[in-house]
Amino acid sequence: MRTLFLSLLALLLPAAPEPAVWRSLAPGMDLGVFAASRPSAVGDSRITVLRIDPARWDLDLVGQSRTGEAAGRTAKQWSAARGLTAAINAGMFAADYKTHVGYMRAGGHVNSGKVNGYQSVAAFAPRRKGLPRFRIFDLDAPGITMPAILQDYGSAAQNLRLIQRPGRNRWGQQEKRWSEAALGEDDRGRILFLFSRSPFSMHDLNRELLALPLGLVSAQHLEGGPEAQLYLRTGGVELELYGSFETGFSESDGNNTPWPIPNVLGVRPRPAK
Repeated sequence: MRTLFLSLLALLLPAAPEPAVWRSLAPGMDLGVFAASRPSAVGDSRITVLRIDPARWDLDLVGQSRTGEAAGRTAKQWSAARGLTAAINAGMFAADYKTHVGYMRAGGHVNSGKVNGYQSVAAFAPRRKGLPRFRIFDLDAPGITMPAILQDYGSAAQNLRLIQRPGRNRWGQQEKRWSEAALGEDDRGRILFLFSRSPFSMHDLNRELLALPLGLVSAQHLEGGPEAQLYLRTGGVELELYGSFETGFSESDGNNTPWPIPNVLGVRPRPAK
């Protein structure tokens, strides 16, 4: 009887409120800024998280090969030009400065048709009802294949995996550290834009992310060093973040200018029905 009483009491009591670390910017979009538990030796060691509900926001992949532009833009400039509320790197790119490293498709436009060895694929724009509007797939999971993903989803981006579902740190420890822009999925299927200017090894950053109140189940690397970016403008907040440090390339926190990048992953409000 005591167990039954406690179960009924749990149903009747209001749900616990969200932690105060989250700031609501718009319906379905929240901003959180967290301090790393084990600080980096460089910078402020803050991790910024933009949480996005795909039921209220549409994802889009925008870049030079799709627009026909001759040069890249910063995340802020891409947002202004293409009507994006927020934008982050879409992933690493080849020496031609526009072709995605790994497979990338945005609707009918294929930026790169090459499937490489990266084990993480972010997919959205489902082709039929009943599918999650956003999902990060592990290509080495049972029954998961790239052809099946592309059959179900209109847009997809393949990138290096950081965290394997359902929350496993997939990076061994290493000496290399960098500023990081990453894409995550939480346990409610929400999109997470993740950014840290302070450099961490990816093993250490994964550990920090998994310890935060994010419900993080999966994540992929988008970009590191001075090219890593996150931009948003909504709810009275404008935030332009960009990286600096990368071992063996830019070993300082001195970068004070966002770099042009060829491709971004951005969000717009879903049209009202």
